[in-house]
Amino acid sequence: MTQSRERIVERVTAALTGDPAPIAIHHARKIDARGVADHFWIVSDGGVIVATGTDEEAFESACRSISIDPADENAIIDANGRLLTPGYVDIHAHGAWEHSFDDGPSGIDVARAGHAVHGTTRQVLSLITNPIDVMCANLRNVRAKMDERPDVLGAHLEGPFLALARKGAHDPECLKDPVPELVDELLAAADGCLRQITIAPELPHGIGAIRQFSAAGVVPAVGHCDADYETAKRGFDAGAGIMTHMFNAMNGLHHRKPGPIPAAVEDPRVTIELINDGFHVQNPMVSLSFGFAPHRTAFVTDAMAATDCPDGPYKLGALDVNVVDGHARLVSNGAIAGSTLLLEVAVQRAVLELGISPVEAVEAATLTPARAFGFDQPNAVTGAPIGLIAPGFAADVLLSDPGTWAVDQVWCAGRKVK
Repeated sequence: MTQSRERIVERVTAALTGDPAPIAIHHARKIDARGVADHFWIVSDGGVIVATGTDEEAFESACRSISIDPADENAIIDANGRLLTPGYVDIHAHGAWEHSFDDGPSGIDVARAGHAVHGTTRQVLSLITNPIDVMCANLRNVRAKMDERPDVLGAHLEGPFLALARKGAHDPECLKDPVPELVDELLAAADGCLRQITIAPELPHGIGAIRQFSAAGVVPAVGHCDADYETAKRGFDAGAGIMTHMFNAMNGLHHRKPGPIPAAVEDPRVTIELINDGFHVQNPMVSLSFGFAPHRTAFVTDAMAATDCPDGPYKLGALDVNVVDGHARLVSNGAIAGSTLLLEVAVQRAVLELGISPVEAVEAATLTPARAFGFDQPNAVTGAPIGLIAPGFAADVLLSDPGTWAVDQVWCAGRKVK
């Protein structure tokens, strides 16, 4: 990692472990799941948005209500027509900037900075399949980070309860059947930080584990599975609320063997993850999936340590990965090994390449992933809800270029990240 990035990590970490500050932004083009509004303004008293609108007199009054002088140009941000969106929420990512979320506290700081400066204000930290004791230690690291900073939403265990035939880049030596004792061990290590766990429901104890995790407040996800339609449906009925990166590491669509995808699409309780990088899922299927499940498709990155880094050799857990043209594959067998995607790029691709409406694209990177865990409502993890630009919501705010959708400025819970 370069010295300049080391300084960025220090700055981002200091911001996210520091105190929030008031925010006043006007003359923006607001885009969120509720629609588009021009000449838009927001005022935050620190961590929470207290007022929004389009009337300039009301903006000045809102500023004064939190002791900001609307005539003070140093206290007011003039967006000059830039895009104002909620901060992006990534519920499935493994790392960035040469570090993984499995790499201990410093690795979490580095990888989070790599995503935060590109607009991902909140993240569920995905942990790769490892020996159980290692996974438990990694869960404890995530738990500790949640107590330090608001941007870490918790952990996602992608493994070890995966189908051998659909393991992708996961170490086959570490895969397990989710017997109750292992479920209890992981839940105890997580100490409330486990948000999501991917499970192949066809495993001998798969359905039972889905029920056990769901009863503990975790959202199980169907994925990395060899399940047929009926088994996947049983998994969702047992409490699974997410499909892990639809189309990848599962049976595909077939007219006589429908597989798990239709079971997720037809179930209004299920949030569907989608990796919009044009590689994991090619553009026609990305566009098609928006028709499958309106308002339930969540962009995720599945980003690994090589994200926002040059091509070359990297690690995914203990496995060797080679990145060529931005695409990560295992050295051993050529299997896709996560992505190098950023949510910033996923939204850009959706709007600028695929013609998806800006409202839908932003929703897929904000409100939909937040809703998968109830974070669109007041809750014990984020406090104020996230996913919209509205009074009472957390001050997770992005200002982006209206032509390129490149993220210029970033706030998380009222903390200036970029």
